[in-house]
Amino acid sequence: MDFFHQTGKLAIGSRLRILTDKVTADAAAIYAMFGIDLKPKWFPVFFLLSQDKPQTVTSIAREIGHTHPSVSKIIQEMAAKGLTETTRDTNDARRNVVQLTARGKKISHSLMQQCIDVTAAIERITRQTRNDLWQAIEEWENLLEEKSLLQRVKDERKARERKNIRIVPYAPCYQPAFKTLTEAWITAHWNMEEADLHTVNSPQEYILDNGGHIFIALDGDDPVGVCALCKMHDSIHGYELAKLAVSAKAQGKGIGELLCQTVIAKASELGARKLFLESNTILEPAIRLYRKLGFRETGSNRHTYARGNIQMEMDINPDTQHLPPDHGTADA
Repeated sequence: MDFFHQTGKLAIGSRLRILTDKVTADAAAIYAMFGIDLKPKWFPVFFLLSQDKPQTVTSIAREIGHTHPSVSKIIQEMAAKGLTETTRDTNDARRNVVQLTARGKKISHSLMQQCIDVTAAIERITRQTRNDLWQAIEEWENLLEEKSLLQRVKDERKARERKNIRIVPYAPCYQPAFKTLTEAWITAHWNMEEADLHTVNSPQEYILDNGGHIFIALDGDDPVGVCALCKMHDSIHGYELAKLAVSAKAQGKGIGELLCQTVIAKASELGARKLFLESNTILEPAIRLYRKLGFRETGSNRHTYARGNIQMEMDINPDTQHLPPDHGTADA
């Protein structure tokens, strides 16, 4: 099919539907050939009930991987044909169970002969192919159970879009962007505090001249994110990760993570052994990111900002993180 050669694997869903339609159409004809009054879509439910064990709708749905409403509808259709009946569970009167009727069991016996021939035909097709479709389907199912196609596409999109992102050191031309992005992040939930106003209006004086650094994330030439590494003057924490903000239009690209990684690397380069941050637990994505990067709660109740309700820190060991490439390989 030229269409699928043009689209490639992009149209896998459409191609599988066409294959499913072909197999389903043949299945209906096969049932008719064997004189069995059964619809192909009933087969999973019918086969499970043919094991001669009453089942609840919930257990059937779980076993065959269908939804509860889907199984309920199939059972109703089969009941209308006199193939199933619903009764009270003898072990638990609160539950209804489904089983085959005498007519259903008779059809089940006839179905066994059909299954022998269908299985043989499928095995013959399998021997004529280079790839085992049944095994491939199971592999796909397992992989999609681990991570859905939707999440995989999200990951690919993020990776592609991140290629356009550059992290650059602060320059005076970025002061308006630093102020705008920081204010937008803070005022989305809280009010600007005095310390905030000092840093966004005079970052050179309050951050850079005090031994800190600011990094700007650029999408092309457009500033879309900021993050600061502020020098702290205490005996425990050398630096603080602060003022992390990403434009709403650029969120979902992993820019916050790139900024944090840049700040962490700079802190390590400067010889910091602990990096501190203060945040708020309502910022759940940010807290997840900090934990992912290695931050943990300090348990301290000292808060610089009224909005802060969680303080975190991470250990940094520049002695092991920044060894020269040929460390340990010198000639004797």
